[in-house]
Amino acid sequence: MSEFTVGESDFLLDGRPVRLLSGALHYFRVHEAQWRHRLAMLRAMGLNSVETYVPWNLHQPRPGTFRDVQALGRFLDAAREEGLWAIVRPGPYICAEWENGGLPAWLTHEVGTRARTRDERYLSHVRAWFRRLLPEIVPRQLDRGGPVLMVQVENEYGSYGSDTGHLGELAGLLRAEGVTVPLCTSDGPEDHMLTGGSLPGVLATVNFGSHARVGFEALRRHRPEGPLMCMEFWCGWFDHWSGEHVVRDPDEAAEALREILDAGASVNLYMAHGGTSFGGWAGANRGGELHEGPLAPDVTSYDYDAPVDEQGRPTEKFWRFREILAAYGSGPLPELPPRPDVLETPAEASLTGWAGLDAVLETLGGEERATPVPPSFEELGVTRGLVRYAVDVPGPRQPYPLSVRGLRDLAAVYVDGVRAGVLTEEEPALKEPVAGPARVELWAESLGRVNYGPRLGEAKGVTGGILHERQFLHGVRARGLDLDAFDAGVDAVPFGPLPQDGAPGLYRGTLGVHGAGDARLELPGWTRGFVWINGFGLGRYWSAGPQRSLYVPGPVLREGDNELWVLELEENAPDRRAPRLFPV
Repeated sequence: MSEFTVGESDFLLDGRPVRLLSGALHYFRVHEAQWRHRLAMLRAMGLNSVETYVPWNLHQPRPGTFRDVQALGRFLDAAREEGLWAIVRPGPYICAEWENGGLPAWLTHEVGTRARTRDERYLSHVRAWFRRLLPEIVPRQLDRGGPVLMVQVENEYGSYGSDTGHLGELAGLLRAEGVTVPLCTSDGPEDHMLTGGSLPGVLATVNFGSHARVGFEALRRHRPEGPLMCMEFWCGWFDHWSGEHVVRDPDEAAEALREILDAGASVNLYMAHGGTSFGGWAGANRGGELHEGPLAPDVTSYDYDAPVDEQGRPTEKFWRFREILAAYGSGPLPELPPRPDVLETPAEASLTGWAGLDAVLETLGGEERATPVPPSFEELGVTRGLVRYAVDVPGPRQPYPLSVRGLRDLAAVYVDGVRAGVLTEEEPALKEPVAGPARVELWAESLGRVNYGPRLGEAKGVTGGILHERQFLHGVRARGLDLDAFDAGVDAVPFGPLPQDGAPGLYRGTLGVHGAGDARLELPGWTRGFVWINGFGLGRYWSAGPQRSLYVPGPVLREGDNELWVLELEENAPDRRAPRLFPV
């Protein structure tokens, strides 16, 4: 058994100085059958460690319901078998451009702004979660023969709050549940962030994408001693729907990495391999300097312009980093692992059936609730998906503007069954007035919960009411459709013939595959929705771009017919064509 400790200026492994050369790879963003390949790519780049977050909301979708918490343990076992140490960042908040920063929506709905504080209601849930999670980490620590050599307390807390007592509670909980390896925190290299996010006796690290010397100077103002480490070296960045695709010059990123290493510091490449936010789990940001502006939802791809791309291939950045990291290894770097199989022949889907959104909601949705005012997604138990709100406009009355207060994030509106427009947070009123009597339906959609900043945990759906002129419309009927409902399949959905007008709804079909392997799915002429192949949720597609296709991991496909479901939430373009698979 080995011992990893924090010295006055270095990390120590069995008393000898060691430098951590780590890369972020989220097990929940990579198909399990491809973990070993991606880990081997990190080793081939010259890294000796892998870092991962743990998303609480993925593993506990509802109170008392846990889903494959053991996946973390299996991933850590795979890392050990591939010769890598591991840094685990269990949160409970993780950011990660992940839905709600990893916090369950049911939790933030219950505790509100008390989340991420020492409030007992919040901490009681954290304790229960950690007691379920930590048995996957504790026996896999380095001093017990496993790969885990460091565990992080919370995440970038100084960017959010100043309740260091909350951090102390978390650190104490980790220790009480058996974590013996060093603990750490990570924050931006600014005084207020390091003041709010650091703990006495716990290693402080910093996060940045450039100007390493400036960042480490800020850290030294707060921590004159201890190893230097950049816990998140942002060697790329993420994309937002309707935004530009972000790239970083490989040579410039390589020089920034060299500056970190020249300072004698350890590093964690964020991301080494980004992967994919499968299943509609991508988060969102708020614009503006203080992160209070318009919603900017994250795309499904988490490629991050990382050195190992979304499909697991080495990029030019990979080779630049490998050249630099080779100088810090104990011998020749391993060769790259064989590339995973790639789809041999393109395939076009044969669409065989369609069901309207109402029919899908009737079979897969939750119970309808009648309430005086619109319930939020959280009140209906919907994490990712849709809510149909129905309300009557009394009459007779003359036409007045119809608007929605507190809409998050958008809603398609139907008046007496006729589509009347799409409302958003920024444009919450229909362009044409509505006369009464009339029946109004709003299909509200969440585009991803905020994962960073003061708007973390904000509710989704209609959160402030539906108004006709200045009058609130009461007596709302609401029914939710959570994406988790598709896990049980769609056999109960009453599919009928394909519509002629490209209407919203659930489309079903097959993809004939010859030579299964990694692929990308294109949906030409489709607008916005979600896709599943053989029951595996690929995530959201959106014609707004910049992402133009969805990554399909090879292990999802099989030879012959593959079942395809497309949940289209908008009217399709007149030139819509069948979805198509292409080799990556």
